[in-house]
Amino acid sequence: MTKWNIDVTHTNVGFAVRHMMVSNVRGNFTGIEGTVDGDPNNLTDAKIHFNIDTSTINTSNEDRDNHLRSDDFFDVEKYPNITFDSTDIVETGEDEYDVTGDLTIKGVNKKITFKVTRTGSGKNPWGVEVVGFEAEGKVSRKEFGLTWNQTLETGGVLVGDDIKITIELQVNPA
Repeated sequence: MTKWNIDVTHTNVGFAVRHMMVSNVRGNFTGIEGTVDGDPNNLTDAKIHFNIDTSTINTSNEDRDNHLRSDDFFDVEKYPNITFDSTDIVETGEDEYDVTGDLTIKGVNKKITFKVTRTGSGKNPWGVEVVGFEAEGKVSRKEFGLTWNQTLETGGVLVGDDIKITIELQVNPA
């Protein structure tokens, strides 16, 4: 199997969550590392691994980011990483896959399936082959112990439960 590294300078792991039942808060993590072991042109036999440094959460609001790092949410002192390891990859169309794997957040492990699209490949200016992907998934934050919330006077809650995850990534040969 060929090993490919995630190119962190061309990768974004983003998320969106409902705020006050009316808008979305978006953010991302900047501390990402990972590998694809296998053929990125045909993922069906590949093994994918991600490791995300939870302290690198960024929502463009320092107070909110610090709250997200606290034990109300990610508790980065105790749980410094989010991990994902693929367990099954099924081709669903041309350059499209369902990638299922074990997602671990705050010590809680759950199966999640990402819809993945291979967006292209080519050689960078230094002659190195690169391959791009986009992935989407959704998780319930409560299932991972991220339960902090506040009830609003008008009804509803401050933070929604569903977290939409979007990943744009590029891999390079190791």
